[in-house]
Amino acid sequence: MRTVFIEKREEIEKLIRSCKICYVAMSDGDVPYVLPMNFALDDNVIILHSAQSGRMWETIQRNPKVCINWTVGDGLAWQDERVGCSYRMISSSALVEGKAEFIDDYSEKERCMHLIMAQYSEREFKFNAPAINNVGVIKVHIDKLSAKEFGAKAIKKVKK
Repeated sequence: MRTVFIEKREEIEKLIRSCKICYVAMSDGDVPYVLPMNFALDDNVIILHSAQSGRMWETIQRNPKVCINWTVGDGLAWQDERVGCSYRMISSSALVEGKAEFIDDYSEKERCMHLIMAQYSEREFKFNAPAINNVGVIKVHIDKLSAKEFGAKAIKKVKK
């Protein structure tokens, strides 16, 4: 069983778009912090939303560098079921490293919220002014994008 890099951008984007949650990691000095979040992918930007205050908001204000993870798959494979070190998860994972930016412009916040909702539903949504004014929108500009497939070409049993 091998780990294989996913090289094609369209395959990485397909993996990301297949997820409902991403995990956003940040650091406040030497204290790491990670949160599950909803997201949208917009070309070379990840869009997140939150309250405009709280631990995450304050952490990103102090250090805008973040890492985001998406993972799909939870199959289990092994080469020899009696050998623990031969077990492997069958999954795919994408990582983004980038710098977060808070969005204040009303029109851009509204556009971003439409993109986030499009990740989860094909319905059309309307947002009123208080909703847009009170939501925090964060763009993470992608500096580095990578993805891997784990347990590629599993050769023995697969158990769910």
